This record gives sequence, C-alpha cells and structure tokens, in this order.
Amino acid sequence: MPSVHDAPYDTPEVLDRRDGPYGEVVLRRHGPLLQIIANGCFLMDTSDGRSERLLIDAARQALDESAQGTPRPAPALLIGGLGVGFSLAHAAADPAWSRITVVERERAVVDWHTDGPLGAVSGAALEDPRAGVVVTDLLDFLRETSDTFDALCLDIDNGPGWTVTEGNDGLYGPAGLASCARVLRPGGVLAVWSAQPSPDFEGSLRNAGFQRVRTEEVPVARGVPDVVHLAVRPG
Repeated sequence: MPSVHDAPYDTPEVLDRRDGPYGEVVLRRHGPLLQIIANGCFLMDTSDGRSERLLIDAARQALDESAQGTPRPAPALLIGGLGVGFSLAHAAADPAWSRITVVERERAVVDWHTDGPLGAVSGAALEDPRAGVVVTDLLDFLRETSDTFDALCLDIDNGPGWTVTEGNDGLYGPAGLASCARVLRPGGVLAVWSAQPSPDFEGSLRNAGFQRVRTEEVPVARGVPDVVHLAVRPG
C-alpha cells in the first residue's frame, strides 16, 4: 500500500486549467514531472526530451547533407509547437542557428513558460536574442508569413497518425504540406515528430514533392518508438 509520502507522486496536481480557442488545456505536476494535457488527452511531459532533441539534431544534420558541401549562410529555424520547451532549449544551445522562431497557438502554454514553472526548461532560450515566440495557429502562420526558413521542425499534437485536437490533421495533409514547403528555402528540411511510425505519411511527403524522405526512430526500452520523419524541399 502506498505511504503518505508517495501520495504526491500518485496523484497529479493541477497547476493551471484554461479554456482556450481549441478546447481545454491543463498544466499538471506529477511528482517531479510537469505535464500538458489537451482536452483530456496527455500530450507531453518533462520526463525525457530525447525525441525533441532528436527532432532538432536530425533537421540540422539533414540540412548539412542537403547542402552537399556548398557554403551557406547560418540557417534559420522554425519550430511548430512550444510544448514543454525541450526543442527550443536544444536549438538555442546550438550557436549555428541564426534565427529561431517558435509558433504556439495556446496562449496558456506560452504563459507557463514566461511566467510559470516551464520556464525552468526554456527560460534561458527565451532570453536568447535569436529566439522569438509567435502566438498563432501554425497553419495560419504558414499561409500568411513572408519569412522563409532553412528548417521547419513540427512537434504538433501526437504527430500525423494520431491527432487529438480538431484541425491539426490538416497540417499533415496535402494543403498543409504545401504550406510547409512554401516557407522552406530550396534545400530546406522538414522534420516531423510523431508518437508512432507512419508509412502513409512518408508517402504523403513524397506526393507533396519532398525528396530524401526517411524516418529516424527514438530508441525506447519497450513499446512503439517515437520517430522523426525527415524530408527535403528540392533545390
């Protein structure tokens, strides 16, 4: 039987709950972990961060490969989804990026970073002069921005094969992928995190005109691995 001392680890504590434009979002503390819940579905927590770091590193490596030894200016990075901040923090730790733009549609998530406990993950990165956060829907941003980027890293929902928020699946369809390609410079890299492999999404990337499509797995002790889908916009 659990002891009284175990109770904080067994019972999540709700730190904030808000009704946003896309439903309810909740920040919880479960023992030492911070968790984000959207419309009752667990999205992510601060337990690891390996897959978020791989998302950034894989994009960076694919970008170097697509350059094929040709010198290019320091690359600009667009991150779709702030989440618990691992991707932003890892990108900001790399001086190679000239500009890091994060698009997050939930004002609550941004507040949890700027004025809340998730600042422990992202605080230094948010103070980096190269970094900025735009609070808007990513699809709207992709359609409307005049900026272009060398890499686009998507960490939206649970990936292309398992979306839990209405409207997110449009990001991974033909129109959404066309918008992704629009903001990428020639030779730019699209990296997409997913909670599970999606062979169908690889086909969608090829049908959208992307090249060098491949999938990298995040090693796990058991269960289905997280993956990062990678693709390059033709030069």
